[in-house]
Amino acid sequence: MIIPAYNEAARLPAFLDASLQWLGQCGLSFEVIVVDDGSNDGTAQAVRGRAQPGLVLLCHDKNSGKGAAVRTGMLAARGALRLFADADGATAMDELPGLLQAVKQGAHIAIASREGGGKRVQVSGLRKFLGRWFNRVIRMGSISGLRDTQCGFKLFATEAAWGLFALSQEDGYAFDVEVLFLAQRKSMSIVEVPVNWTEMPGSKVSVWRDGMKMLRAVRRIKRRWRQGGYENPPLAHTPVKEG
Repeated sequence: MIIPAYNEAARLPAFLDASLQWLGQCGLSFEVIVVDDGSNDGTAQAVRGRAQPGLVLLCHDKNSGKGAAVRTGMLAARGALRLFADADGATAMDELPGLLQAVKQGAHIAIASREGGGKRVQVSGLRKFLGRWFNRVIRMGSISGLRDTQCGFKLFATEAAWGLFALSQEDGYAFDVEVLFLAQRKSMSIVEVPVNWTEMPGSKVSVWRDGMKMLRAVRRIKRRWRQGGYENPPLAHTPVKEG
């Protein structure tokens, strides 16, 4: 499990504690990798204070972006399955079995989706509208068949994780779009799993500002693909040290 964290001292501890407890009770072999992306608020100290087997802290020297943090964790992980989860805990760990089942049945990637019947999604009306608008634009321009590309809870089989994150070059929020774009072009199987999701206070994402950055990133990803930029790219490397 990989948790990217930038100035998450307030929100991370509760989700980290709940995740470690859930994984421990399930009797699964696991590692939880928190990637501190250059925080200056005590995020690393919060993780160090919970030192236990299976918990790993990796630290970037400076803030490099959510995509860079997830890439660091995915490429450092040793598990057969690799879950990326947002530090705010908007998607609880008890949603993981649905994703595990999808991968067990043959999916290369299982992604949580806030679109789907029978699930509870607590989010403001404006954010819901803008999120759906953005995902519609993404589907029209680069990714087909997926209703929610941005939910921060995604499970990758090992081969898929290595094959995609070794190629990925987006350091910011557009990394989700990039890896799913590449997965579809490599004919990998992606399954959406509806989940309960609760909008948490303290989000660093500006729907308007970051939405426009995302749209520019989508154009950049498509151009990079057309120009062969993913054929033999240098492995993106962000300086990292163990915490």
